[in-house]
Amino acid sequence: MRTIPVNVSAFEAWLCVMLPEPRVANPDTGELRKDRETGQTMYSVGVCAIQGRNSSVIQVTVVGEPQGLILGAPVRVSDLEATPWDRDGRSGVAWRASALAPMQAPAGGRPSSSSAASAGPGATSRGEAR
Repeated sequence: MRTIPVNVSAFEAWLCVMLPEPRVANPDTGELRKDRETGQTMYSVGVCAIQGRNSSVIQVTVVGEPQGLILGAPVRVSDLEATPWDRDGRSGVAWRASALAPMQAPAGGRPSSSSAASAGPGATSRGEAR
């Protein structure tokens, strides 16, 4: 399958909207989906990509359980790829990243202005509601 690299820096913010859940390979047996190369369990995380007034929620698959993600908090998405698929009359795009991690606050503990922008409408540069 052809994979398409995604320029994650083209988006203003990435937010965690669904915490990691293991991918299930066989719902009847509960068998979990494993990465072919490492044998590690694959996880799905709901992520919202925000660009201006537009946003999209996608399910991103990663190998291994991402640690430290907080619902609604900004995340760092590494090496995101889109893979178009078509099977049994259905089609879509599968999203995969090499890693998902929480965004770190800069020294001093206050979020940067880009982090405040990701806090949502009505947030100030300090992340406080107006």
